[in-house]
Amino acid sequence: MLNNLPASVRQHLAALRALLVLTVVTGLAYPLVVLVVAQVPGLKHHADGSLVKANGTPVGSSLLGQSFTDAKGEPITKYFQTRPSDAGAGYDPTASAGSNLGPESIIDTLPDPSDSKDTGKQSLLTQVCSRSVAVGQLEGVHGQRPYCTSDGLGAVLSVIHDTGLTGPIKSVVAVNQECPAKPFISTYDGAPVTCATFGVDYRVGKIVVVHGPGKGTDNPVPADAVTASASGLDPDISVAYANLQAPRVAKARGINLDAVHKLIKKHTVGRTLGFMGNPGVDVLQLNLALDKLSGAA
Repeated sequence: MLNNLPASVRQHLAALRALLVLTVVTGLAYPLVVLVVAQVPGLKHHADGSLVKANGTPVGSSLLGQSFTDAKGEPITKYFQTRPSDAGAGYDPTASAGSNLGPESIIDTLPDPSDSKDTGKQSLLTQVCSRSVAVGQLEGVHGQRPYCTSDGLGAVLSVIHDTGLTGPIKSVVAVNQECPAKPFISTYDGAPVTCATFGVDYRVGKIVVVHGPGKGTDNPVPADAVTASASGLDPDISVAYANLQAPRVAKARGINLDAVHKLIKKHTVGRTLGFMGNPGVDVLQLNLALDKLSGAA
């Protein structure tokens, strides 16, 4: 009977049958098989989201980091802090991403002084510098890095010559310090350094990254404290960053520092397969253990 139908109708019926079969196979059967396999002992915990519970209540996932800050976004001093995150507003699993900024990101986009809502855009260098200063202030150590100004900006100059990139120096501008800020150095190669003006393209000059003032070569703030991961969701921090935070946490909780170091060691995760990556400290599990130790779970 179907052979008596027009060719176009037979083609549409064949397409409909294929749609129904594929819907059953890929939309119903396959998901059910995956669900059943996922409930096999050893896989169930991961399939259910690797949820971490405290007193029977889910408080996070062992695979996803989270922030330990107050309503204003300020670090809660009794908790270990995670590394920076560029996933959404921070550790947003629906917006997993990195900053996509690289080593050549050294010049900030200055805010428009005529627009109170314009905050500009920081370069990767300035982000690292400002985070390092903030971590240093929180942990009571100096956070000055080599190519940063003392107030946490990238120490970058635009050296403008009379003729292109050669010849006598016409002017030198601290490109990340918007006027009326005082430049981090007063002179460069004998020429006075001035602050930057919004809207001017200083790439016409030779861009030079220089050592900022003060300390910088023995900065105790580790790299993971000032850089975001590629996913923005890393649940671990380095052992060095955990040890840096230990005195603050111990003081805020009124507990012995040795007890905090023992918990850090207990919650340190080894290298993947024993040789890939570096050991890390599970921040969520560590903070939960601290709450339990302090009786504040």
